Amino acid sequence: MKTIKTPLIAVFASITLYVSCGNNDQKQQAPQGPMPFQVTTVPQKTVTGFTSYPTRIEGVNNSEVRAKISGYITAVLVDEGQQVKKGQTLFKLETQSLSQDAAAAKATVNAAQVEVEKLKPLVEKNIISNVQLETAKAKLQQAKSAYNSIGANIDYGTIKSPVDGYVGAIRLRKGTLVSPSNPEPLTTVSDISNVYAYFSMNESDYLDFIQNSEGKDVPSKIKNLPKVTLVLANGTDYDAEGTIETINSQVNVNTGSISFRAVFDNANRLLTNGNSGKIKIPKTYKDAVVVPKEATYEQQGSTYVYKLTENNMAVASRINVLADVDNLFVVSEGLKPGDKIVAKGVAKLRGDTPIKPMEVTFDSIAKPIERVFR
Repeated sequence: MKTIKTPLIAVFASITLYVSCGNNDQKQQAPQGPMPFQVTTVPQKTVTGFTSYPTRIEGVNNSEVRAKISGYITAVLVDEGQQVKKGQTLFKLETQSLSQDAAAAKATVNAAQVEVEKLKPLVEKNIISNVQLETAKAKLQQAKSAYNSIGANIDYGTIKSPVDGYVGAIRLRKGTLVSPSNPEPLTTVSDISNVYAYFSMNESDYLDFIQNSEGKDVPSKIKNLPKVTLVLANGTDYDAEGTIETINSQVNVNTGSISFRAVFDNANRLLTNGNSGKIKIPKTYKDAVVVPKEATYEQQGSTYVYKLTENNMAVASRINVLADVDNLFVVSEGLKPGDKIVAKGVAKLRGDTPIKPMEVTFDSIAKPIERVFR
């Protein structure tokens, strides 16, 4: 009988230990209560957002320099990028043959002049009719016109700058035969003391933009438009603001867009023909309801936040986003000032969830994110 008692005691001990361990596991798996989440109060703020449009830059005056006569280039007197004045000589063309033609034309003028002078006294003495004299005068005028035309062509051999500005690319050099029919100009002289930035809006954006601008008609609205910013190709903002001067009155039938032109001061000559970039047009939202982007999430194309109820329940609430401004969303519907929302960690929530709210200031959540890499 003593050999039977020992196993029974061991079995009872094992059962007791198993039950004890099971009770401990149940205690460890028991719920710990609502999880803590940072919450913040939705404010009203005045914020400014920007809408960007691709742009191209041109000088306010771009004058193509072309040959008006045919001839070989004998001299190129300027270099690319050089500043020139109106009337300054840029190129010279060979005009030797024209000079010979001019000499012959001058001789014809002299002969015609002599003929007129010879006939005048004869007409006065009624020896010949006045018709002969008038015919001689007509021939003299023709000779002078031919001479002057050749002289003008000789002058065209000296090609001058049509405007003050800067010389563009020089495509043809000394020894090249040029003519008025050349498809490309010799160069372009650009006045870039100010530059134009051309950009376009689609019809829908244009209507929203112009209808929300101050003024009773389009000309007055243009005068009241805000200053615009030029973002350069390297991503930096140009240091001078621009002014929208004109809006095309017609829709481009091919693109469905309407073109704008803004002007920028370019005293430092940083901008030149052919530059690209983006135009940023500001729009200010006064006393707008805003939420941090970090406090939102998207589902099936809609944007949601977790709104806090009176009993500390985080409830998913759909919002309508009016604009995207830096790290904020401007909200048109779904929230009102004073509502409390979960500020961080919304990805951890599912459906209606009880939470332990930890109040934080809105600005501590909505502060701009610093960019470490670009």
